[in-house]
This record gives sequence, C-alpha cells and structure tokens, in this order.
Amino acid sequence: MLIDNYVVHIVDDEESVRKSLAFLLTMTGFTVRVHDSASNFLTAAKGIGKACLITDLRMPDMSGVELLEKLKETGTSIPAVVITGHGDVPMAVAAMKAGAVDFIEKPFEDEVLLEAIKRAASQLEGTPAPMEDAATLRARLDSLSERERQVLSAVVAGLPNKTIGFDLGISPRTVEVHRANIMSKMQARNLPELVRMSLAMDLFS
Repeated sequence: MLIDNYVVHIVDDEESVRKSLAFLLTMTGFTVRVHDSASNFLTAAKGIGKACLITDLRMPDMSGVELLEKLKETGTSIPAVVITGHGDVPMAVAAMKAGAVDFIEKPFEDEVLLEAIKRAASQLEGTPAPMEDAATLRARLDSLSERERQVLSAVVAGLPNKTIGFDLGISPRTVEVHRANIMSKMQARNLPELVRMSLAMDLFS
C-alpha cells in the first residue's frame, strides 16, 4: 500500500519521542498524527479509517499492550507496532498475543521502524505479514530437539531464562544456547517473529 494512503498514529507520553518519530515519518512521506496518551488515542480511534499505530509500551495511563487489548474489545482493527526502551520476553509475547505486528526495542535504526510500519500497513489490504506456510514451519519445528521444544514453549510463555533454567534443571547460559539454536533452526530474525510463528502453528496458548 502506498504510504500516503493511510495515516500513522504515534502514541507516546514523551513529547521528545513523539516529535522525533513524527519528524522521521513526515520526512519519509507518511501522514502522521500524534497522541500524548493511550486514552486520547482511544477517543480518536472511532471511525479512524485506514491507519497504522505506533505505540510506546510503558505509559502512565495505559500500557501499549492494554491499548491493543482495548482496541480489540471495541472491534477496532488497527495494525500496530509496539516500541519500548525496556523490552523483555514477557512484554514481547504479550504484545504479539495482543495483536502487535512487531515489537521493537529502543534504540533502533530508522529503517527497522519504517519496515515494521510497511509490514503493518500490508494488513490494511488484507495481506498478512509475510509468513512461511504451515508445512514449512512444521518442518522447522520438527528439526528441534526435545529440549529445544521445551525451551521454545517456555520462551513463548514469556518466562525469563533464569526461570526456564530452574524449571528444566539447566543453567541460564545453557538456555541461551538453546534459544540461539531455536532462532537459527526456525529461521526467526527476532523474538516477535518467533512468537508469530508459534502462534501461527497454535503451538502454545
């Protein structure tokens, strides 16, 4: 979809972040609207038309994940990218399960955000973000060892390495090694993509 066919809404409680993101996207050719809180955006979201959302994760009135959940409750479908300076596995999992197209940790390269927005916008045309077919994903899953599948299950459940290691009787460092092997075998570029793959296969609730 052409970038001038939809509006990008930025929701962040920090004025400096809103301004810098708005400047970047405006200079790139996007039409941009900014909101200083999730509540204000929800008010504006009714009948919003073709739009994508960039929301910070941690905000005083409502978190980015809570915002996505509120949108789902009201039947408002807006493809979203969640950004945060304090990302971790549980947050990424929660964001993806709430419907985020991507979860990006600060600091990030401009191009990473721009590509995430374009992936989100592809959903406005009814085109899902690129994803391998189920047979391909299943073949990759089958290549995992039993231990790697246990670690994958725990990662997608949002558990930190220390907890995973304790539950499985292995060291956190060994968990890190398994996670690296999982990312390689599943051909996932990042955690959000790994979560998307797992959700697409209905591996874990």
